[in-house]
Amino acid sequence: MVYLSRIYTKTGDQGDTALGDGTRVPKDHVRIAAYGSVDELNAVLGLLLAHGAGGEAELLRSIQNDLFDVGADLCVPQEAGETPGRRLRVRPEQAARLEAAIDRLNAGLAPLTSFVLPGGRPAAAWAHLARAVCRRAERDVVTLARSEAVNPQVVVYLNRLSDLLFVLARVCNQGEGGDDLWTPGGTGSSE
Repeated sequence: MVYLSRIYTKTGDQGDTALGDGTRVPKDHVRIAAYGSVDELNAVLGLLLAHGAGGEAELLRSIQNDLFDVGADLCVPQEAGETPGRRLRVRPEQAARLEAAIDRLNAGLAPLTSFVLPGGRPAAAWAHLARAVCRRAERDVVTLARSEAVNPQVVVYLNRLSDLLFVLARVCNQGEGGDDLWTPGGTGSSE
């Protein structure tokens, strides 16, 4: 259980912060950027929840909890030969749960004939923004993994989550109007 009695510590006033293992790094360190993007994604999911969440509030709250697991995983560098279960790490079954949700949600959608333009109903627009932030978080984690050990399940989870958010945006836009589809060259000049 986490217990926070003080919100400010002043330990980061010089531009550095502590990782979960106590190591101090600059606040712009690639690891901080990675779990900062995950934190931003979680905040956008909160906005999606505030706008109806396409009837998937329970799923999104479970994802918000998963994203805290992702952040916890990223804030403690993986040790070589780390004993399984010693640290909180993202597990394959978390991505598998997302895959099941994608399959369930996608089953009721019409097949796509073009790319979908982000937007539509407010909940759909927030889901599209969450998807874009999720893709950035995934890129940030991949960048981190080039220089430091990262649990590969983090990348898998974020990849599945961006897919789920795309499908959820489509679910939110179901019915009147539906998805706005890309028309290649559709803004051509009338000259």
